[in-house]
Amino acid sequence: MEVTHRTAPARIVKATRRWIGTPYHDQASVRGVGCDCLGLLRGVWRDVVGSGPLDGTRPVPPYSRDWGESGPVEVLAEAARAVMTELDISDARTGDVILFRMRASAIAKHCAILSGGGRFIHAYERTGVIEEHLTNAWQRKIAYAFRFPDPVERKTL
Repeated sequence: MEVTHRTAPARIVKATRRWIGTPYHDQASVRGVGCDCLGLLRGVWRDVVGSGPLDGTRPVPPYSRDWGESGPVEVLAEAARAVMTELDISDARTGDVILFRMRASAIAKHCAILSGGGRFIHAYERTGVIEEHLTNAWQRKIAYAFRFPDPVERKTL
């Protein structure tokens, strides 16, 4: 499968939008059945990049609801950094992945995909996978931004 930088963002958003309406379910990644935010990212990775690091085989371990509440290690950011290109937050664009700190003193533990027009798609508890506006409140929580690799340029671990 060949994806160019020009077509990748539209393809990523199209793949992500297919997940809208999927119920929220911790540690799941099955479109239409259930997923959490990382499961959404893993599913889109499978659809756009193929099998590999974010498809659930490695390097992001399953996590509990409170895994991001303690400790200094940026588990999600480090895993993304190993397989994606890290961006300056101001350079994030449609199709890119953003990670959020849900509290200023906590590590980043929520992820989403920018869908364009000031919107993003994410799996959120009690709502499932939705597309919504990237409000100022959400923007203030962005801690990291990453870009999907082209399948032929994918880093291997």
